[in-house]
Amino acid sequence: MSYYGPMDADRTPDHPDLREVTLQRVLEALVDPVRRSIVTQLATAAGDISCGGFDISVSKSTATHHFRVLREAGLIRQHYAGTSRLNTLRRAEFDQAFPGLLDAVVTADRASA
Repeated sequence: MSYYGPMDADRTPDHPDLREVTLQRVLEALVDPVRRSIVTQLATAAGDISCGGFDISVSKSTATHHFRVLREAGLIRQHYAGTSRLNTLRRAEFDQAFPGLLDAVVTADRASA
């Protein structure tokens, strides 16, 4: 067991069951350009990204709000590795619940950039 094992589990935020997430909630989360950028960066990343590793131009507290909205809408999963909070796109689960939506969002976001 790693040094951070039990503490990491205690710090991991709750994540919604995607069967309980509505399309309305997802679309409200994705309407913001900063949140779409976060989703796009995760969709094109080779792995998890720490909260400070995103190319977004907002304050730390505002970024924290955006991550919370995305997590509560079921789009991302957050977990700790040591002292870093990492973010993962819930791609497989999300594609099953809302087929094609992530691809459409990422394609549109990249086209508008």
